[in-house]
Amino acid sequence: MSDEMVIRCCAPTLAAIKTGSLFNCSFGNQKEMTESLRSVNRCLIRKGVCALPLRFRDGKALIFLYRPQMLEYDLKNPVAAEILKNCGSPEGKPMDRIIYLIRRLRECDIFPHEIGLFLGYPAVDVRGFIRHEPCKCTGLWKVFESDEAEAQRYFARCRRCTEGYLRRKQEGWDLSRLTIQPRQFSYN
Repeated sequence: MSDEMVIRCCAPTLAAIKTGSLFNCSFGNQKEMTESLRSVNRCLIRKGVCALPLRFRDGKALIFLYRPQMLEYDLKNPVAAEILKNCGSPEGKPMDRIIYLIRRLRECDIFPHEIGLFLGYPAVDVRGFIRHEPCKCTGLWKVFESDEAEAQRYFARCRRCTEGYLRRKQEGWDLSRLTIQPRQFSYN
């Protein structure tokens, strides 16, 4: 797994703009995947970022790179908690919910609708997706109930972040240097 791949797929998460990111990565076997993820985690864990395999099938892994503190906050949202409860996810710590998500991903070929909650998508938009409501716009996710203009600004910010991170990578910056460690984690 190359640093460039991680940056291309996860720059907003590395920049602490987005809670989590998903990407597929090819590996020769599970041992190679495990070694690669250990290396990435050694580099990023001190910056508040973790990488986990959600699924490994046919030489490809679905990697979840995320910020545990941001995920914990996101999953405390009452709408998110309701969605997860309705999906059968256990109450408790975010890792318990991730383990449940892993089980769901391994049992079926499609992504469970609640996966957006783990990626930092607004819970109201995940709910709108589940309910098949009319969509206002599409970007990183489908916007149903969130403010459309605000969502468009967020999508643009994430695009600019990825472009900037890829430029920095070409200038020689490594993954650790590109990963932001928030000074203090708080949401208003």
